[in-house]
This record gives sequence, structure tokens and C-alpha cells, in this order.
Amino acid sequence: MDDSLAERRAEALADVYAPAEDTRLLAEAAVEHVGSDDRVLEVGVGSGFVAARVAEATGASVVGSDINPEACRAARERGVPTVRADLVAPFRDGAFDVVLFNPPYLPTPPEVEREDWMERALSGGPDGRRVVDPFLGGVKRVLAPGGRVFLLVSTLTGLDAVREHARENGLAVAPEPLREESFPFERLVVLEITEEHQTP
Repeated sequence: MDDSLAERRAEALADVYAPAEDTRLLAEAAVEHVGSDDRVLEVGVGSGFVAARVAEATGASVVGSDINPEACRAARERGVPTVRADLVAPFRDGAFDVVLFNPPYLPTPPEVEREDWMERALSGGPDGRRVVDPFLGGVKRVLAPGGRVFLLVSTLTGLDAVREHARENGLAVAPEPLREESFPFERLVVLEITEEHQTP
């Protein structure tokens, strides 16, 4: 790889959210609860770390989506089939048994937001739910019967508000998280979400 190509690749990867504690937590939950016959979508696939790990560990069929073209490229380089998409928009009804999502969840005042891909990967808007809410509004459509959503959020995002918004969209959140981990200023949780009439 010549120097200019290496520089361009490094710049592109700087626009992709790197795997961190939240990434690992979602991957662990998914590996534990995804079956080999499941059709899995990871929304906001980022670097492809979670999707690749799930595919390798479970044998499930996994695809990714991301609005960031550099993330799509990074995930494909990890071997994850990836579509550039806004949340679940291009996917057919009932296509997936499991949908994974580690959304931008950090509450961010408008005056400190920037217009770049890394900001979009981190900022959840003033209440932390700018992307979570529309995701919950649309994900039910792509779930197969008995389908499940594994959503990673922070206590900073307002767990009660996430549960309420899920309920308003015909979804139910299991009483206990699949995984959780505490940090000095927040607790990260992986919520299991199903259609409301099902028992998670």
C-alpha cells in the first residue's frame, strides 16, 4: 500500500466509531443469545466488529447497515455484507429474527454538536434519544414473528423513556437487561425488546 493510499484509509477510519466498552457489551449479549439459524441485522454496523463476531461465533447469517459510507466500507473489509441505509428503511417486512443496535446515545446540547461522522456516531441529541426513538418507531416492521431486538443504551439516555417509547410502538422491553456494566457516570445496558404480545 503506497503512502497516499494508507493516509486516505487512515482518514476514513477516523470517521468510523472504534470498538469500545459498549461495542463489547453488545457483542457478548448477541453471541450468547443468537442462534445459528437466526437472520441478524446490525443497524449502525460501524467497524463491523459486532456483526463479524456474531457471525463467527454463532454461524448466524448477519448483515449490517450504516448511514456512514466509511463505516460501510470498514464493515465490508471485515467480511460483513453491509448496506448504506438510514436505520431499517431499505429492508423488507419480517426479514430478521434479531436486530442489534448500539445507537448514538450520549445527550449532547445543540451548541456543542459538530457536523461530522464521529459526532453522528456519538450524539443522541439533547435527550440522548434522537436516533433511538425513530429506530423504535420502525424496527417492528422488519422483525420476523418471534423476532427480538437487542438495544444498547445508557442510563444517561433515560431507560424509563426508552421503555415507554417502545411500548408506544407496540414493543415490550424485558424487565431485566441481557447484559449491563457500570461506569463512573453511567450504566450501560443491553435491552431485549420484542413485539408487545410476546414474552421476551
